[in-house]
Amino acid sequence: MYKKILLPTDGSEYSVREIERATKLLAEDGEIIILSVAMELRKTAFQRSKDIDKANKEALKEANDNVKAMKEGFDDSVNVKTKVVVGFPAESINEVAEEEGCDLIIIASSGKSGLKKFVIGSVAERVLKDSEKDVLLIHN
Repeated sequence: MYKKILLPTDGSEYSVREIERATKLLAEDGEIIILSVAMELRKTAFQRSKDIDKANKEALKEANDNVKAMKEGFDDSVNVKTKVVVGFPAESINEVAEEEGCDLIIIASSGKSGLKKFVIGSVAERVLKDSEKDVLLIHN
C-alpha cells in the first residue's frame, strides 16, 4: 500500500481509469494528489500578445476543470488533494512527485491523440523514463 499517490490527468477518458487503481493501492491513511499541468505558451514575433494570454487562460481553466472532474470520481472517505501547475507535463509531473513526497505515480499510457501526440510525444513514456518514483502505467 502507498501513503501518497500522484494522479496526473489531462482530462481524457483514459485518465479516469486511474481512479480505481489508486483507490485499491492507497494506504488507509494515505493521500491522493490529482495533478493537471497547464502548458504555457510564450509570445513569438508572429503572435499577438492578447491571443497568447487568452490561450494561456483557457489552458489554466481546462487544467482546473480536469482536477475538479477527477476528484468527483472519488468517494468522500478518500483523502484527495488537487493541484494545478504551469509547465511542461512530464517534467512537472516528476517535479510535483518529488516535492510532495509521493510514493507512486499512476498515469494512463495515452490521452491526447493525433497530431498533438505526435508533436508533443508521449508524456507517460517520459514520466516513466525520467521518474525516480514507482510508476504504474495504465494501458488503454
